[in-house]
Amino acid sequence: TGEGALKLVFTTDAFIVDPIFFAGGDIGKIAIAGTINDLAVMGARPIGIGLSIVMEEGFPIADLKKIITSIGKVSRETGVPIVTGDTKVTEKGKIDKIEITTSGVGLAQNIISNGGAKVGDYIITSGDLGEHAVALLATRFNYKTKIKSDCQPFIVELSKVGKYLNACKDLTRGGLAANLNEIAEKSRVKIVLDEKLLPYKKEVVAVTELLGLDKFSLASEGRFIATVPEKNIKKVLTMLKKFNPEAKIIGRVERGRGLYVKTELGGLRIVEVPRGKLIPRIC
Repeated sequence: TGEGALKLVFTTDAFIVDPIFFAGGDIGKIAIAGTINDLAVMGARPIGIGLSIVMEEGFPIADLKKIITSIGKVSRETGVPIVTGDTKVTEKGKIDKIEITTSGVGLAQNIISNGGAKVGDYIITSGDLGEHAVALLATRFNYKTKIKSDCQPFIVELSKVGKYLNACKDLTRGGLAANLNEIAEKSRVKIVLDEKLLPYKKEVVAVTELLGLDKFSLASEGRFIATVPEKNIKKVLTMLKKFNPEAKIIGRVERGRGLYVKTELGGLRIVEVPRGKLIPRIC
């Protein structure tokens, strides 16, 4: 307790990915990386993960070993141990193959808010966008693409730049549209993106157009967005580009409310919170 004391941070998440194996990852990798990232965007250093697995009767042992191997690999690479866990088997058909729940505990000197954006801040992304959603959909619908999921922990990147940020959010379900709207609403500001600066690969845009999806709503599982004061922007970008050359400025924070994008034709349009049914079972 008291000023300067470490804060205890806790998060939990459930994962029902379909398919459970996809280009660039699997349900195990996304489960542990996702929870580590949830802690990281709040400014916390993860100190332990709880893991719960429920699988249907007859689930292949070989597939379970692959999933556990992925979890162990991320745990070792990040230095975040699995400190507790449980496994249950249910009747065949009661669930679809396997479900994983992870809970994470971390310690933070200073909490990074998702409502701390200030007028004049730059909006940055830590890398290319939308690749997880596209990779998973390509596997699901048997499309041929070179895109791989961006699923990965970004705790190292955030540990370098966290103290220079005003607000931060991972880019999971709902993509830019959902998560930047949340930052704008909680911070009581207006965010304006520049469409020409958005790092969506051509293959990602092609798949979204083919399937009639909105690129602004595509999930990324290894990327974050942040708002950065002007005095810190050069320092933050220099550090992030060491991890991913596609880390870049994509917009600014202004007075007002809501999320907008300056289109390639020069117009300004509102980007609303995704409504209705989003892409199912991507995390």
